[in-house]
Amino acid sequence: MINADPAELAKFSELAHRWWDTESDFRPLHEINPLRLDWIDSLAAIDGKRILDVGCGGGILADSMARRGADVLGIDLAAKALKVAQLHAIEAATPRVEYREVAVESLAAESPEAFGVVTCMEMLEHVPDPGAIVAACGQLLEPGGWAFFSTINRNAKAFLFAIVGAEHVLELLPKGTHEYGRFIRPSELAGWCRGAGLDAVATRGMEYNPLTRRYRLSSDTSVNYLVACRKPA
Repeated sequence: MINADPAELAKFSELAHRWWDTESDFRPLHEINPLRLDWIDSLAAIDGKRILDVGCGGGILADSMARRGADVLGIDLAAKALKVAQLHAIEAATPRVEYREVAVESLAAESPEAFGVVTCMEMLEHVPDPGAIVAACGQLLEPGGWAFFSTINRNAKAFLFAIVGAEHVLELLPKGTHEYGRFIRPSELAGWCRGAGLDAVATRGMEYNPLTRRYRLSSDTSVNYLVACRKPA
């Protein structure tokens, strides 16, 4: 069984042609990408690293990491999004980036400990078994490597901000983008990381100011948050 929800794949495939339109439904991803890229780079020093981007979609993060000097493989199970990523890489002449339609669990069996950095952003809350994704990411990391995850906390504030606010009031995201029951508490993610042999070393929150329409990283992990882990050498 593939660890993916067909409805979720269909949803993102439907929007795939707009992935690189910075005024489209993917505008938030374009706006937060420099923040998460800088945070990843500050910890893992990605220049020259072999990086895997799990759930890469149209390639926003994968492309930017390659432009910082990393050798990047982006994987996803949404074929249309991957085609958009591949086309953008050709049109933009992005070096050192490639894309594959493959499940992360299959790649872990095929190429264990093959990457110095693994990123998995805004994906865990869209799959049936997020713990299995984290475990596969751990298998794919070389000793001493870094893993980065981002997702959404599960609490009343997160429901209010990420669903009511972002989807219905501010209309930052299409309605139905997220399902509250799939949100993940930091303690749950930390448990999966420990089970995957990863040590959580840093966390950051991602906040949005509707007045300035700007995002920033903070210490508040009550809604959107990122976790950095390291595999012991």
